[in-house]
Amino acid sequence: MKKIIVTDELFDLFPDFYRGIVVVKDIANQKSDKRIRRMVKQEIERQADIDELKDPRILSWNEAHRRFGSDPDTYLPSITYLLKSMRPNKALPFINSVVALFNYLSIKYVTPCGGDDLDGVEGNLVLGISDGTERFIPLGEEIEEHPLAGEVIYYDDRSKNVMCRRWNWRNGEVTKITPESRRIVLNIDCLPPVSPDTGNEARDELAELLRIHCRADVETAYVDAGRREVDISVIA
Repeated sequence: MKKIIVTDELFDLFPDFYRGIVVVKDIANQKSDKRIRRMVKQEIERQADIDELKDPRILSWNEAHRRFGSDPDTYLPSITYLLKSMRPNKALPFINSVVALFNYLSIKYVTPCGGDDLDGVEGNLVLGISDGTERFIPLGEEIEEHPLAGEVIYYDDRSKNVMCRRWNWRNGEVTKITPESRRIVLNIDCLPPVSPDTGNEARDELAELLRIHCRADVETAYVDAGRREVDISVIA
């Protein structure tokens, strides 16, 4: 049995946290797609004037990072990084269709989105607090490091591999999504003022876009304070 679990310690700090989940059982993930490129470009142009110093959706993630001891000015939450990256050329690198689509949803709803290749996961996928012994290989690198004790991490509870450090600051190499990925879990993370209803809307839109553009076989789920884990062993 494989689960997505958000720990009690995380909900103690963030009782209003909500995660929308898209489970991909099979998919045709492309290295490039003109239709998705156009969608992303249009959304970048629409959101180009967002002020990350004032927008409450972004400020809430800055405050969340400070609450667990991370400096959001040094270790940018993913939504801030995405907005800053898109501005110079009003564009983002096209990694593959899946990454482009969850970046599109992240920009559209101004909330963090991400995902992992399940074939790189041995145990449960856990969002919780680090004890400092877990291992992390940053995306695009080979040298292993360790998160700080007390850091919010997303990790594999069997291998102790960290899939993302500082909640949504930096992704790991082991579970990165590639064109060869077939079994994937995607997350839409929400803190107030982004509501669970908005999270569901973003989740369902992402699922439908994956069906349309990637011929994906998907299921959806969620985790919140009242439902702290979900079984995804149907695809494991």
